Amino acid sequence: MVKNPFISVISQEENKGSVEFQVFGFTNKIRKLTSHLQLHKKDYLSQRGLRKILGKRQRLLAYLSKKNRVRYKELIDQLDIQERKTR
Repeated sequence: MVKNPFISVISQEENKGSVEFQVFGFTNKIRKLTSHLQLHKKDYLSQRGLRKILGKRQRLLAYLSKKNRVRYKELIDQLDIQERKTR
């Protein structure tokens, strides 16, 4: 898992079930799987797992965007995630 000062801020202030903590965990998994898939291009089970995690993170971010736009923007800036355009 990637060490980040952001994780200590979240873990001290909020519980581990918060949306921010979950998004942070999914982001770490996504980064690990992405680096794995760069080496193993034909690992289709890992590709499927990556797509599932991306979908979960996308749903959590959509929920946070509707609930609290300020927390959403802060989270995206801290994790260096691109903002998805809504349809």
